[in-house]
Formats: sequence, structure tokens, C-alpha cells
Amino acid sequence: MFISNAYAQTAGAADASMMGNLSTFVPLILMFVVMYFLMIRPQQKRAKEQKAMMDALAKGDEVVTVGGILGRVSRVTDAFVTVEVAPNTEIVVQKSAVTTLLPKGTLKGL
Repeated sequence: MFISNAYAQTAGAADASMMGNLSTFVPLILMFVVMYFLMIRPQQKRAKEQKAMMDALAKGDEVVTVGGILGRVSRVTDAFVTVEVAPNTEIVVQKSAVTTLLPKGTLKGL
């Protein structure tokens, strides 16, 4: 008389609520996937190419530094590169300061 009847829910109702919760996270997951392919992955690829270029530096390569200095590599050590910017004028820069490896013959006056 004072106690009402209690009925158990069916399994279908629990699945529907679970799908509702999952569908709220789908746009968020999709946004992270798009961000990975548009921002993170290309940056990792560029970093890998830059590291390979720094490891492949050799004497006689023509390079551009971060500061825009063009020169020919005259000596390479583990962390530093000596760049000849003019006849009898050399500067020492870090390997990470070398941004671009130029094609051979670009610097004809040096």
C-alpha cells in the first residue's frame, strides 16, 4: 500500500545511454585526430629532416645560418660548424644554427 512497485530497466536502455555518452566525445576525438595530422605530424617530419641535414653536414657544403649568413663549411665537429663567410674569414656556429643546405655552386664568389 505505501510501497510502490520497482521495475528493472531493460538492457537496451543502458546501451542507448552509453551510445549517447560516446557520441558527445566523438567531435572532441575527431578534433584531436585532425590536429595531429595538420600540426603535430608535419612538425615532427620537419624536425627529423633538419636533424638528418645536420648529421650530413660535411666540409665544402654551402649553408645558410639562422641569422641569414651564407657560407661554406670548412670544419665540422660534434656540436659546432666552422663556416667560411669570406676569404680568410671564418665564424663558428652551433650545428642547430644551420637552417638550409644550399646546392653546390650557389656561392661562386667565396
